[in-house]
This record gives sequence, structure tokens and C-alpha cells, in this order.
Amino acid sequence: MSFFIRQLSVMVFATFKYWHTLRYLKFSQIYGRVWRKFTRIRVDFSPASELRVQEGKWIEPARCGQRMFGDVSFRFLNESHDLDSADDWNSNQWSKLWLYNLHYFDDLTAVDAEQRVVWHRALIQRWIDENPPGEGNGWEPYPSSLRIVNWVKWTLVGNKMEESWAHSLAVQVRFLNQNIETHLLGNHLFANAKALLFAGLFFDDEEAEGWYQMGLQLIEQELPEQVLEDGGNFELSTMYHIIFLEDLLDLVNIHKAYDRSLPEGVEQRIEPMFHWLKTMCHPDGEISFFNDAALGVTPLVNEIKNYKDRIQEFAGLTGFSLDQKPLVNPENLVKPVKEFLVDLPDSGYSRVEMGDTVALIDRAAVGPDYLPGHAHADTLSFELSLFGQRVVVNSGTSVYGIGEQRQLERGTAAHSTVVVDGENSSEVWGGFRVARRARVLERVQSEKDGVVKLSACHDGYERLTGISLHRREWLFEEGKLTIHDKITGRGVHEVISVLPLHPDVKVACVGNNRVLLEVVGHEVVISVEEDGVFEVVTDCYHPEFGLSVENRKIMFICNKKLPIEMTTRICW
Repeated sequence: MSFFIRQLSVMVFATFKYWHTLRYLKFSQIYGRVWRKFTRIRVDFSPASELRVQEGKWIEPARCGQRMFGDVSFRFLNESHDLDSADDWNSNQWSKLWLYNLHYFDDLTAVDAEQRVVWHRALIQRWIDENPPGEGNGWEPYPSSLRIVNWVKWTLVGNKMEESWAHSLAVQVRFLNQNIETHLLGNHLFANAKALLFAGLFFDDEEAEGWYQMGLQLIEQELPEQVLEDGGNFELSTMYHIIFLEDLLDLVNIHKAYDRSLPEGVEQRIEPMFHWLKTMCHPDGEISFFNDAALGVTPLVNEIKNYKDRIQEFAGLTGFSLDQKPLVNPENLVKPVKEFLVDLPDSGYSRVEMGDTVALIDRAAVGPDYLPGHAHADTLSFELSLFGQRVVVNSGTSVYGIGEQRQLERGTAAHSTVVVDGENSSEVWGGFRVARRARVLERVQSEKDGVVKLSACHDGYERLTGISLHRREWLFEEGKLTIHDKITGRGVHEVISVLPLHPDVKVACVGNNRVLLEVVGHEVVISVEEDGVFEVVTDCYHPEFGLSVENRKIMFICNKKLPIEMTTRICW
């Protein structure tokens, strides 16, 4: 009898989890999934039109790192493989994300790409020969979108597009045009739209104009939703923010190259997005790790900035449309809103910069309600750099897909926040799903006499018996950060304050409620006022996909009756 009760409990829990996941979806997402299940897309082999005559100048785009290291050798996600046979395009031995990267053709616009043109030409022909139309990973809409754009970019820098390649490209665009990712929305839909715009300008006939108009409609529809008023991308990932910002710069570039008016709102959003990106970077010049974020996927931050500067110099990018009100006060793009504090209220992040201290604070939602696939259970986490060195970090992202490692990296214990009863603050599951999610409440900040205070609370643990809220306050003073955590409710619970450390930070000494760190020649002391136990454990930091670096994680463990209050001091 107990076996059936357990099975029934599992079924009820699973149903409950699915309900809390699916109830946020838009109708278009549900309809799109049903449509894709029962619809077979037709491949159209009609001849391609002539290529449009380029009237303006194509500016050198941002370059990512090299991806191709031999005529059949590729390295993506810190993993190298050789493309030895036609079957390897869809190998079941390599991850889906690695295979997607293989089909992107990012190396066509990577660093020193001009030195690998012979390899690129052979690869394009090989892709056409070995990927039958409509079949395999390469014909899925997202890799198709990125590949279409990269083939066009490669041609615009002066490489010859063979007639048979142009025909294949047109076939790919027609297939994509029937396969738009309305079931996913977000960055996937925007990538589809961008590809249609690129193809619509690259080819020159009525069909191409139809592609262009479809892409234009999607771009103008999605821009107001996907770029928040503070300049942040609505998926709340620093990595995807860069991807989106590069997309906007590419759209400016190709419209100037073909002397076509820009889609409404594109130019207007570029400077606010740069302001947001600058706010969310560490002193080392690279992004913080909130939600899905890793280095090496996008061009470097400085490379993106240089790309914008080139466009601004040669194509007349102004940053704002003259006939439209800027999303952000232009004065705020030059200097912080306050002396030490820059707040991004629409996305929910804040930056505190005070002398040798830079802190980035997460008081954000997990992401769009209907699109939390790149969300981590990292609510009320923070990242801290001292003396130019990252010290307290979130643990990063090294894998996608479904599996234990993905679940661990999305979990609360991989982030600099508080874990209650071993549970996640938001119910992340299935690789890219979230059921019940933490809501951020009572978001307050102030600055007075050189002291910055920020606070908020979240209700993510209310689903646990006896738990009410996690409330956190950060107090910044010269040479000191004080963090006050309070867990309200009733009953006895285990509460763990987690501080993952950057691998370059050394733990010099662990004492009673006190840990001594060495940070680029400076001593940093972490102490906690509460009855509990300090533990320093070996863990992993994931700054890039496919890369795990050993680090240390400080945990202060308290097991007692609620309410529990902990005061953590970090002094340097």
C-alpha cells in the first residue's frame, strides 16, 4: 500500500510542478508547440534571385574567438572534435549545443578569419553537400538563423558567394521563414527575425522583400518588450545581453550598407544597452555571472564597444533617434545616477562602486514569466570585486541540456545567497524550466554620507512549511561590507549563507566564525554574528562552457528555530 501512496505522491508533485511551469506560457507558445508537432515544412528549391547591389560601406563587425583549427578541426565550449564524416554533423556522441555551434559558422567572422578562407570555402560546400534540406540539427531555426547571418557577413567583407551557395542560402531562408520559433519567443525569435532582415537585404527580388518585411515586423514587435527601459535585455543574462546588443549593431551595419532606413527603435536602444552592460561588468572588463552567463560565447566586451565606435565613425550612429524620446536620460549614460550607486530598476540589478570596491547586486526577477529558461535560482545574490580582483562570485554556467550538472549550476547553493533546508529559492528543473519562482519585494536603496544601503526580500521559500521570507540588506562603507540576512517563519530549519570565491582568492585561515582571505596581497576578513558553524569546502567555478575550475566556497550553517538573523561582515 505504501508503494502506491508514494507513486501517487510523485504523480501529484509532478502535476503540480508542470502546472506552475506551464501556467505562465503565452498562448502563442502553446499553439506554436502544437503546430510544430503536426506540421511538416515544405522545402522550396526555387532558383535564388540576384544579389542586391551594395550602396554603402559594410563595417568590420565584432569578432569572436577562433573556432576552427584545421580544415576539419573545431573547438567549441572548450571541447575539440574533428568533422571526419557526414554523420558527424548530427553525431550522437557530442552534445546538442556543440553541434549547434558547428552549424553556426561563427568562424567565418572570427579573429583572423581571412587567414582561413580556404577552409571556410570548403566547409560551406561541405555543409551543403552533407546536410540534406530540412534534415538534422543544421536546419533547425536557431542554428539556421545564425548561419544565414554569418554567410551574409562573410560575403559582405569581400568573399565570393558562389551561385550554388546563394541558391542553398535562399532555400535555407525559405525554410526558416516557415519555421519561426513562436513556441520559444525571446532571443530565438529575435535571431530568426534578424536572419530574415539580413537575407531580405542580401537578395534582390519580391520574395526577398517579403522576408525583409516579416523580419521587420518581428523586430519592431519584439524590441519594446525585449529591451527594458533601463537598457537591460529582458532575459536578465549578461551573456544574452551582449548577444542582443551585437544583433542591434549588426542591424545598423547592414542597413547602412544597403542604404535602407533602420527599423524603428533599433538605434534608440543601443546607448542604454551599453550603459547597462558597463554597469554590470567587473573591473577586469568582463561580465558578471547572473543567470546563464559565461565568457567565450560572445565577443569580448571591449570588442563590442570597438564595433560600436567603428559604426559611429563610419555610419553616423548617434545613439538616439532625433524624433524619439531616449529611453534613459542621456546624462545618466555619462555618469552614475549617484556618486557610488547605479541602480537599474527595471531589470532589478544595482552596482556599488566605492574606492577599490565594486559590487553587483541581484534584486531581480528570475526573468520574463513566460520565458525563464535561462534563469538561475540566484535571487538576492551578489558579486564582489576588491582591488580589481573578483572575490565573491556566482558559480557560472558550463553546460546546457538536461542533467545533474545543469541542475547544480542553476541551483541556489551555487550562488552567493541563502539556502533554506537544502532547497532552491526558485524551482528550477528540466534544464530550462522554472515552476514556482521567487518574487522580489520591498526593493529599497539609499546613499548618505558615503554609506550605501540596499535591501529587498523574496518569498521563494514560502512553499516550504513554516517559512515566510528571506530578507537581505547590504550596507557599504569604506573598507567594509555588512550583509544582514533574516529568515522569518516558525519551526526549526537549516539556513546556510553561501559565499563562493573566485579561484584566485586564497583561504589563509579559518577560525571561530571568522575566515581570513588573501586577495592580491591584501587581507580580507569575513566574519558572522550568529550561532553556527563555518565550513570552507572545495567546489567548482564555471567561467566558460565546458570549463570547471576548482575554487573554495564559504558556508555558514545555522540550524535553529526561526526567525534566524545572520550578520556577515567582509572587511578589507
